[in-house]
Amino acid sequence: MDARLRRVNKEIADCKNDKSSKIQLDLVDESPFHLKGSFPGPEGTPYEGGRFEVDIRIPDSYPFQPLKMKFITKVYHPNVSSASGAICLDILKDQWSPVLTLKSTLISLQSLLCSPEPDDPQDAEVAKHYMTSRSSFEETARYWTHIYAGGPDPKAKDGGSGGGSRDEVAMAGLEKAHVDQFEALGFERGKVIDVLRRLNYRGANVTKITEDRVVEELLKP
Repeated sequence: MDARLRRVNKEIADCKNDKSSKIQLDLVDESPFHLKGSFPGPEGTPYEGGRFEVDIRIPDSYPFQPLKMKFITKVYHPNVSSASGAICLDILKDQWSPVLTLKSTLISLQSLLCSPEPDDPQDAEVAKHYMTSRSSFEETARYWTHIYAGGPDPKAKDGGSGGGSRDEVAMAGLEKAHVDQFEALGFERGKVIDVLRRLNYRGANVTKITEDRVVEELLKP
């Protein structure tokens, strides 16, 4: 058994024996070098109550080369691509150290959900939302946690109707009134949502973007 396989097997066993961290590792296609990790969303964050899955690939030169990780579960976070699940985290790049393990790296991902770094984003649109209106960002992140990670329904908490249907306005982190306003001018709802999301038409930013600018963008083919 080579050193890499010995180390990986030991790390998987350590994770299984540590019930307190609630971090889980499973083999993909029975390969110890392709794993699925999962952990609970941190308490006191919009991710609380969800369970987040991560695709993990172990490179040939591990532990001297960083683990390759990306989120399988869709996450609304400045440092995670909302499209691909790619992660911007220094220890997965130039700050990697051979003393890091599967468990400690997953714990670092869990901590990243607690402490976004919008100045070094993986998803620029989400980072803009975070910096423009924190409360609106958190509402959207909670909604994504409910839809994709099995978290509690924020609508049920507010006394609204639950049901888990995907509300595309909430998914984009926009105000329904703003979408309705431009839809009433005859524009297709999906296009309105796309344009308002790209323009970051949220919070204080709404006063800085004229209606004419929005219409101009909506008229583009």
